[in-house]
Amino acid sequence: MSTQVETEVVLPRRAKFHLGDLALRLVAGAAAVLVAITLILIAYQVADQASSAISTFGLGFLTSSEWNAVTNQFGALDLIWGTAVTSLFALILAVPIAIAIGLFLSELAPRRLRAPVGALVELLAAIPSVVLGLWGILVMGPFLEAHVEPWLHDHLGFIPLFSGTPSNVGLLPACLVLTIMVVPIVASISRELFDSVPGDLKAGALALGSTRWEMVRSVAIPQVSAGLVAAVILGLARALGEAIAVSMMIGGTLGRPSSIFGSADTLAARLASQYQGAATALQTSSLAYLALILLVFSLVANFSAQLIVRRIRRRMGT
Repeated sequence: MSTQVETEVVLPRRAKFHLGDLALRLVAGAAAVLVAITLILIAYQVADQASSAISTFGLGFLTSSEWNAVTNQFGALDLIWGTAVTSLFALILAVPIAIAIGLFLSELAPRRLRAPVGALVELLAAIPSVVLGLWGILVMGPFLEAHVEPWLHDHLGFIPLFSGTPSNVGLLPACLVLTIMVVPIVASISRELFDSVPGDLKAGALALGSTRWEMVRSVAIPQVSAGLVAAVILGLARALGEAIAVSMMIGGTLGRPSSIFGSADTLAARLASQYQGAATALQTSSLAYLALILLVFSLVANFSAQLIVRRIRRRMGT
């Protein structure tokens, strides 16, 4: 006697129309398009405002050091130099400190200390830049002038970098203020990255006899290297665009001093200090030209970060 087994073929149901899915697509798509349109409009308005200076000075604006509202002669070379130097020094100081904080909070700190210390680090990023600038004028600047800069001059004065006259304003105070602003951003991201490393990988490295430092160097850091690069570029963007605190601490004078004690100026600081009081239309346009340069720097930095991250991920096979 044969038994016939009947099998039921289940046909896929036709996808139902969901109003929520459609709304999500529309809202998310509109948000993305709005961001792109906003960026394009900002770039267009800045370029349009700077058109007069662009037609007057051309690319020579980038190689000229003169900034004279009386003769209507303007150039951005010293400001570009000041922006590059302060941002570079801030990153050199901030990145090792920030990564060390991230490692401490994710790997070394007792669990009862991780939350409060992490919150304090993140709160540092919430301090308004004008408050940091005021603290720099009242506390940090005088301390540097009275103690740190004389010590550096006495012990390292044979190096041109430390051969200037101590002052409560200048490149060193501005770099330290920028360092304080960059550290919490990079530290917060670094902590999240190190926390995301699979525990099995870390435990496996330790089980094979690696020390904690060897585990961090060979497992944790390579796993999050792409994210660390993005965090550093984000810190660079913060340093490039800071205006108020830097304008309060850097001295606001043109020039390229060989000493870190000397005064200088940056693109963002010059914009913040002179735009409202510009004497002529050409000066206003020249300030917009500075804004355009700063915008290009930021876009190049972010684009470069994306290329670096993609290359690292491709090399790691992720």
